[in-house]
Amino acid sequence: MNGFDLEDSTFMQQALSLARRAMRMGEIPVGAVVVENGVYGPRIIGRGFNHREKRSDPTAHAEVVALRAAGRFRKSWQLSDCRMYVTLEPCPMCAGALVNARIRRLIFGAFDPKAGAAGTLYQITNDPRLNHRMETAGGLMAEESAALLREFFTARRKSRLVCDDI
Repeated sequence: MNGFDLEDSTFMQQALSLARRAMRMGEIPVGAVVVENGVYGPRIIGRGFNHREKRSDPTAHAEVVALRAAGRFRKSWQLSDCRMYVTLEPCPMCAGALVNARIRRLIFGAFDPKAGAAGTLYQITNDPRLNHRMETAGGLMAEESAALLREFFTARRKSRLVCDDI
């Protein structure tokens, strides 16, 4: 799973920036952007980061938030000429949403051994039984993405220990 270019790195940096924003808000640090190839070149048409805690919404994953924003921008649910950059391999729900949106290409950072549905545990983004498949590539800026997640969960565990000691 390779073949990344400078453009891919630029858009993944945007997703990482959104993941950091999520972490500052107390959300699991995952960020996502939807990119279309516009007349003047590629541009971001949807941004998202996790909002599950703030919105009390189990579906408010970064990918879903970004897809909703892109759909509103395009006034269409079909995003067949778009790609998504996300800092963590999508879960089954998000991978299904990507399939339903007809995303052309998925690029993700860290692999998710507990819920990854784009190659690690499941192959939803490339399941031949589904009506759509997409080019899928993982591992772009994986260490940076994983480091944010480790930092977040380490801090969360420490704060729980402090609270439990009181």
